[in-house]
Amino acid sequence: MAHFRQLSLGSKAALAAVTVFVSMIVSRSYLAQSLELRAWRWLFRLQLALFVNSLMLIGSLYIWRSTVSNLCHSPAMESTCFQLWKLVVMVFLALAHSSFFTMLFLVAEEPYFFSLAAYSCLGAYIIMVFFLCILSGMEQAYQLLAWRSGRIVGSLDKSRKLVLRPALAVVVTAVLSMMGLLNAAKPPAVKTVELPIPQLPLSMNNLKIVLLSDIHLGPTVGRTKMEMFVKMVNALEPDVTVIVGDLSDSEASVLRTAVAPLGQLHSRLGTYFVTGNHEYYTSDVSNWFALLESLHVRPLHNENVKISATGAQRGDGGGESEDWICLAGVDDIEADILHYSGHGMDLDKALGGCTPDHTIILLAHQPLAAKRALQARPDINLILSGHTHAGQIFPLNVAAYLLNPFFAGLYQVAQTTFVYVSPGTAYYGIPMRLGSRAEITELILQQAL
Repeated sequence: MAHFRQLSLGSKAALAAVTVFVSMIVSRSYLAQSLELRAWRWLFRLQLALFVNSLMLIGSLYIWRSTVSNLCHSPAMESTCFQLWKLVVMVFLALAHSSFFTMLFLVAEEPYFFSLAAYSCLGAYIIMVFFLCILSGMEQAYQLLAWRSGRIVGSLDKSRKLVLRPALAVVVTAVLSMMGLLNAAKPPAVKTVELPIPQLPLSMNNLKIVLLSDIHLGPTVGRTKMEMFVKMVNALEPDVTVIVGDLSDSEASVLRTAVAPLGQLHSRLGTYFVTGNHEYYTSDVSNWFALLESLHVRPLHNENVKISATGAQRGDGGGESEDWICLAGVDDIEADILHYSGHGMDLDKALGGCTPDHTIILLAHQPLAAKRALQARPDINLILSGHTHAGQIFPLNVAAYLLNPFFAGLYQVAQTTFVYVSPGTAYYGIPMRLGSRAEITELILQQAL
């Protein structure tokens, strides 16, 4: 205990994060099957919120030290403006930390203002931590270069030097945050992509598939945005509409009215859905499947349908006509990691009855799942994914690019194989997009010459 007290606040926060993370693993391994489902959902989300907040505390201490504590040596520390500034920083950090708890208490048909404010502060928090680190690194690098070259570094007045770095970080954060908020508030861009597909039946030439992904109904996305997405999709007059995961961030009963506009989608050959990792975070996949089916959206739970110019049928039935394509969907790969009963990526089951003689289209939420699918079945012609959000906000774009085999947009993996990764139709939590744009994708399949 004495050693714990001697640790710095940052070290204590890191230790708390490790402790919560271990508790998540233990509870998933030993409590998931014994707890009632609703209790398990609450426990998992509470642990997740505590884990993220423990990590964030390290960044919050850095922000406080950079923007407040270091300024206490300034002559202006006793001024009213400085006291007001301390209050602003405290409120900003408190809102950022509260963001993940809104997932527990403030999810409804439309977002609450508090949730929007909290997640906006979270976005600004990420940007500020990054730029404070960059500015600090640049200062240290300059001093090191000057020392190695034998030059004396000219210093600003001490009080001005203490203020300059945090002031610059705050200005940059404010500007970029406003740009991100305005960008995310725009309707998603409609992008049209034409793809040459081998074995595409003549009767299905110019088949139009509209791709949606990562809508994230929850604390900051509600019914109004869903209605807008549905109107935009219907205006494209799709033959097939697909939703490749992360539709929701809460239980089906909570978001029933928010998702209801999906029932107004008009897709001539059907609307299809596969799970993303966030569906498994809700621990409510079965209820979501039932709700989506009531809205005429068909979940593809490691299964496929054979789609012809006149309709669709189950992948394990019929198929006498040669004029069809195989549309398959797999569960998200995190279902395996979370040990979600009855779920997990099963490519063999999903592609049962799909042969290289026909066009094969696979819906797989994560690009990593797309990579694994192509390693096992290189005869797949097209994989539609999401998950990355194209990074959503800077500097997360860099991490998303490095961590995923496919980042965003169209990839031609082989002469007859394509992967398309949607940057997302909305956003996750933080109502910002910086360095990315929300998108509804219109894919037009054409016979390969």
